[in-house]
Order: sequence, then structure tokens, then C-alpha cells
Amino acid sequence: MFAIAALVGTSPQVTAEVADEILVAVGDVTATTAHLWIAAPTGQQVAVALEGGTSAAVAAPPASSAADPFVHRLHGLEPGRRHRYQVTAANQTVRGEFVTAPSPETPAPVRLAWSGDLGSRGHCRTEAGWSILDAIARRQPDVFVFIGDTIYADHRCGGDAIPGANFVARTPEEFRAKHRYNRADPAMQRLLRGTSVAAIWDDHDVSSNFAGPAEPLTPIGLAAFLAYWPLVSPPDDPTRLYRALRWGRHLELFIVDTRQYRTPNRVRDGPDKTMLGAAQRRWLIDAVVRSSATWKVIVSSVPFSIPKGWPFGDSWARRSVLGYETGFATERDALFRELAARGVNRVVALVADVHYGAFMTHRPLPGLEVHELIAGPLAASMKSPDTPSPEMNSVVHVARGTLATFGLLEAGDAGIAVSLLDARGAMLGELSLPARPSTAR
Repeated sequence: MFAIAALVGTSPQVTAEVADEILVAVGDVTATTAHLWIAAPTGQQVAVALEGGTSAAVAAPPASSAADPFVHRLHGLEPGRRHRYQVTAANQTVRGEFVTAPSPETPAPVRLAWSGDLGSRGHCRTEAGWSILDAIARRQPDVFVFIGDTIYADHRCGGDAIPGANFVARTPEEFRAKHRYNRADPAMQRLLRGTSVAAIWDDHDVSSNFAGPAEPLTPIGLAAFLAYWPLVSPPDDPTRLYRALRWGRHLELFIVDTRQYRTPNRVRDGPDKTMLGAAQRRWLIDAVVRSSATWKVIVSSVPFSIPKGWPFGDSWARRSVLGYETGFATERDALFRELAARGVNRVVALVADVHYGAFMTHRPLPGLEVHELIAGPLAASMKSPDTPSPEMNSVVHVARGTLATFGLLEAGDAGIAVSLLDARGAMLGELSLPARPSTAR
């Protein structure tokens, strides 16, 4: 049976986001908590119920309008089990479910899917929907890690796309309309009603290859991203996106924000250039070193080993044009050196952004392995694989281009098994990594 967890009042004010359907998502799940995101029809009361009589303290929606999305924080949940909920408004009921993380000491198996890059020009919504999202849902991941470009704010859709996104976003209303457009895709709703999501932004969530402090649209795009994904920033840092999510004994995700704090790409690479900013870089190193998880998984929206962006590097890798070096390799290498010095011998990096799939092992330093696992795009232009930077000392295990792809990672006592799959869910490549203890201190 379902027990009522909340009744939410509404405001008569109407916004540009008025719609007749309820949209939901659950995000940033822990062992005992989850964030339930809801967008409901304007002018209606919203009732939230959780199966089994579990009660929850929830946040009120924004005062402006019930058409604005809002988040309910669910707590007191049982670790490592499936929870079902329903949301009712305007005589509609939407049902969904999600899995809470196992407690940190529990060696339960974990399955996650990841990809990025959804809805560029020529790949926007059509009547057929984004079938790759159904392929992900069929794999029943415990969590879907959405690694950036959750919208293409800087692209016009046009063509045969469903109307609603044939513009470049510049205003708060336009950014939010782009998010709503992608979120309303039926396949997206089926995926988000069946599993939780951990999302982070990348450049097209605002503007191509942007650097946060230098881009005037950053505050608008960031506000829309925060409004449309179920994550809650700390009260003392309300725009913070970087965070850690623990999934049992074997897995901890360290989701980094590669946009908000970065130096402009055109600046020559060197010790003063940063992608993460000092506070986030210190948090990342300390959090990875402290983690007792078997697998420390860094989620980066841009690759560590693949140069991208022209003429100035937009990823961690070096980009040299006529002897002028850009990229963020100096900070990347310093990050690797400190992790190795503090006893971390192996990390996994989940990446999207480059519009092809690849699994690689890098040995940038003695005693440190970096397994970089790239997937995507979900629905965007498709590219051929590039060669990793030579200084990474790389072995390429899988490389598949000109396809829409997603990745599946399964972690257990024996190690992790990683698969690259196409838009139908067909296997394109596999990689197995055996477990072994870290010596982090």
C-alpha cells in the first residue's frame, strides 16, 4: 500500500513552462535518502506517496508556481532495496521506482549505466522518441549517470523535430524550455521512472566549450540545470555541483564540475590554469584518498586523454597549435601525482563528450592505473575515435565510433565488468577489471 507523504499547495501564477503532464525523476540516491523531482500542471495540488507507509519530510515547491519543478527529499529509506512511489495531480497519477544504495559496508553488486550528449541539431526529439533511452532502461541499472550535455542550449532543432526547441537559449525561460523539451520525451520519462539518475553538466548545457567565470550565460544556464535535475547543493554553496555518491563497499562516484570554475580555454596551459578550481581539486583528492570503496570512480564530463576543442584545448589533454599549448594537462598531471603519492594505485574515470565509445587503460605514472571509460553520444553527431595523448602511456581495449552508445558497469566482489552498447542494446565491446586493494592512506 502507498502512504501519503506530502500534500503541496500551489500558486495561481502561470509561467512559460505550463504543461498538462506530470514529469518525475529521482536523483542523488544514498543508502537512506533520495531526491524526488516533480514538474506538475500549474494550479494543481500535488500528492506524493511512498509504498509501504514510509513517511518522508519534504521541501515545499517554489512560491512562484506549481509549474516550476521542485524537489522532495525522501529519507529514512531502507538501504539496498527497491522503493516505489506515486505522484498525483490534476486527476493524473504517475508511478515510479528506484533502488537505494547498499550501505557502505555491504558488498552487494551494483550496476550503473552512463552516457551523455542528448539532442543536438539533427538529433532532437521526433515522434519515434529516443530509443537508446529504452535500451538503457531494459538493462535495469541501479543508477544512470548522465555525464553532461543534458540539453543543447546553443543548438536550434528545426528539421523534422517535434516543435519546441528551434531556438538558441539566452533567457531563463528559454533554458528551462530546452530542459522541459528533453525531459518530456516519453522514452526519457520511462527511463527516469525506473531508475535514479546522477547528472552533471557540460558545455552545451550553456554554450559550446564555455568557461564558467568568463561566460555571461553561466548563471542562467546553471540555474536551469539546478532546477531540472534532482540534486541539492549545500546551503552554504548553493551552486555547487561536485559531490560524492557511495554505492556499497565496492563503488564510490566522485562527480566533478568541469565548467563552473575553469580558466578560459585560450589561456596557455601552466600551473595557474585550472579546470576544477582550488577548492574542488582539494575536495577531489582528499575524498578519493579517504574512500574505502574498492573502486574510486571519477565522473568527468571531458576526457583525460583525448584532445578536443579547436584551436584551444577544451579537455584535460594537451592541445598544441604552432607551439602554443592549451588544455588542462598541467592540472591533470598534478592531480595524478598527488593521488599516486598518497597511495591511490587505481582509479576509474567515466566520461562522455567526444561522441564515440572507448575503453582505455593509462599508466601516466609508475604505480597508478587510470581506466578511462568513454560512452556516448545518446543523440548527437557521431564521430570516429581519436588517439589518446602519448604521455598517458595508454592501451586502447575498445574503440567504436559513428554510433550512439551507452556504457554499463557492474561491480562486485570479483571486480568490475564494463560493456559498451549501441542504441538497440547490442554489445559492441567488453572489459573486465579484477578487484585488488588500494593502498591509499
